[in-house]
Parts: sequence; C-alpha cells; structure tokens
Amino acid sequence: MLAFVLIFVLLLLPLPAVAAPTTPNSLARQQPMLPQQSPQQALERLFVESQAQSGWFAESFLRQVPLAGIQPLLDDLKQSLGELQEIRPGPDGFELQFEQGRVRSQISLNAQGQITALYFAPPEIPVALEDAIAAVRSFPGEASLLVLQAERELANVNAEQPLAVGSAFKLAVLAALQGEIEQGRHRWDEVVTLQPGWKSLPSGLLQDWPDGTALTVETLATLMISLSDNTATDALIHTVGRQPIEVLSPRNHPFLTTRDFFALKNPQNALLLSRFRAGNEADQRALLEELATAPLPDASVFAGNPVALDVEWFFSAQELCALMAQVAELPLMQVNPGVANPQDWDAISFKGGSEPGVLNLTSWVRSHSGTSYCVSATWNSSTQSLDETALSRLYSGILARLQSTP
Repeated sequence: MLAFVLIFVLLLLPLPAVAAPTTPNSLARQQPMLPQQSPQQALERLFVESQAQSGWFAESFLRQVPLAGIQPLLDDLKQSLGELQEIRPGPDGFELQFEQGRVRSQISLNAQGQITALYFAPPEIPVALEDAIAAVRSFPGEASLLVLQAERELANVNAEQPLAVGSAFKLAVLAALQGEIEQGRHRWDEVVTLQPGWKSLPSGLLQDWPDGTALTVETLATLMISLSDNTATDALIHTVGRQPIEVLSPRNHPFLTTRDFFALKNPQNALLLSRFRAGNEADQRALLEELATAPLPDASVFAGNPVALDVEWFFSAQELCALMAQVAELPLMQVNPGVANPQDWDAISFKGGSEPGVLNLTSWVRSHSGTSYCVSATWNSSTQSLDETALSRLYSGILARLQSTP
C-alpha cells in the first residue's frame, strides 16, 4: 500500500555495473561522447549542467516523463541540498552527496547512453529532533511521533494516542504468529494451502495465485511484511485465529482481515457498513460471516479522498514500537528496509501503512556500533489525502540524524 519515493520512471531493467567514485570536477576534465557515458557520469551531468537536454533521455522515458517535468525536480534537489559534492557507487545504485544531505539513486542507460530509468529516494537531510517534533505538531489533522534509543525516549509527540496505521497492523499479526510458534501451536515450515476466501485486494501477489497453492507459514509472513501482501496477511489471520492477535491489540475487536476492511469500504456494501458502525462488538462479530462473502470494491475507490476512516486498525506509536521490538530480529523483517538507507545500519526492520488519509512509517534500526532505535510516525486526516513526500523526507531526516549521532 505504500510508496515513499520520488520516482521519474523505474523500469524493471537490470542496472549496469557501476564505476569508481567521481566528483563534479571530473566531468569538467572529460566529456565523452554520449554513447560512452557511464551511468555514474550520466547522473553527474544532471546536476552539474544548468539544463537537462532531451537527448540525454530515451524516447521511451520521455513518453512517460516529459522533459518539462524533469528539470523542476532536479532544481528542487539542488535548491534543497546545495551543490553536488560526490557520487559514490553502492550495491543498489549510487549515493549522491550534496552540501546539506544525500540522495540514493538508481539509473539505467540504453546502448546509446541515454537514460531509460531514473530513481531518486527521498533526500536524507539530517533533522534535529526538536525540529522534527515541531514539524509533526504542525501537520494538519492528527499526527504522532516516537523516537526511542533502546528503551530511552528521545522524542514524543502524542506517542500514546491510538491512530489509524494502515498495514502497520501486520506487526501485530506477525507478533501473534511468533508467539503461537513459540508455544508449539504452529511452525515456520508448516504448509497451508491458499483458500479462495482468503483472497483480498492488492498490495501483494497472492490474490492472483491459484487456489490450493501450497505455502509455508514463513513464506506467508515474509510476503506480508516485505510486500505488504494482503492475501498473505489474511491467510495468516485465518491460520492463527483472531483471538491471539486481539490479545496484542486491545482496541481492535473484532480484529479485521484486509478483506473485511475492503468490503466495509465498498460503496455497494453501505448497509453492512451502517450495521457495523451501529453494532457493539458482539454485533460486529456476527457480521464477519457476511463480510467474508461481501463483494470487494474496485481499487479506484481508494484513488481520492479518505474513505470510512473509522474502519481501520488503531495503534499508538508506543504500541507499534513494542510490537516491532518483539519481531525485529526475525530474518524476514530484514527483506524490505523501507525508508532507511541499508548502508547506514547494521540491521533494519520496517513496516509501514497507508490509505488515503492514513500514513505510517515504523522502523527498528541497529547501528554499526550496536545501538538500536525505533522510529514510528503516524499521520491521519479524515478530510484530505496526505503529503507522503513531506512525511517521508522528515522521517529520512530523523534517521539521518540518528545515524550521524556518535
């Protein structure tokens, strides 16, 4: 459900091999013909030349992102971060170091040396925690922030307030599953078969897989966390049962599957939503059987303003960091680093969530010196969609500040 990056176009193409580090001065010394441009030099040119040229980009790229849309983003990065100082190759692309921050980037060229794919992650500009606190307090709607160093609180804005967190609720599903495995009631290598009634809407893959596909519990959990696969999530909720999850989630009773969530937000099911809202917990549990077969909405329902935000999963930042602490060391938590830069940390565990009007980012990171942090930020508005880029930039800045702390 989440995308927290500034993207021109990112095609699923293999990226070329990277070259040695360069600085902007190196481009002034040598300007090879376009076909000889390395990916690193092509990136460098975007920031040392005053104006991007259409000939630098493949026609396939410009059909999706016109040149008029490229230059403003480059100018914004220059204005926000200052002059480019260095480009460093990494395992997943490049790191662009500017005067005031850095940006991770990926680039792909065709045989003519033209750009066919270009990606910039949110800028990493270290943000003082007091400035982060002020920024979160200024967000319209409701927002929270918690920054922990081990168990020591470094920043707190409404961290005890339950807010809608979208797919970050999957941390509770994973924590309950882990508890059931520790009690011997389930196993990571336990095989379950995909049931048609478990299939939900994307994000994810399994909604398109054949009924009866055999999957291990560990595979389901990995898909749930790394890809936020909703069908994998519902498979685990049905396998573990709602009750063990509700123990970890006292205000989310009955604990909804993602299919329940989508069905309740379907305009075709308005009567079901009215009955759900009017009922007590027992009434709502009685509706679960009807929800299991109610039609799912078209994804376009979620393309605009917030939809029925009282139908959600509600957790405080304190609860999310507590859940993250329980599961952070699981290998499957290391698959998707989220917003954090993998080169900055010894280990990263991440889960976020979003729908129109709801954003959450929750990370547990361990520094190369062994210090652990949890950062959880949530933003809600029942009246408008939210600025994902604003929250992502702020969050990246917090992580950059923590990473630079001795």
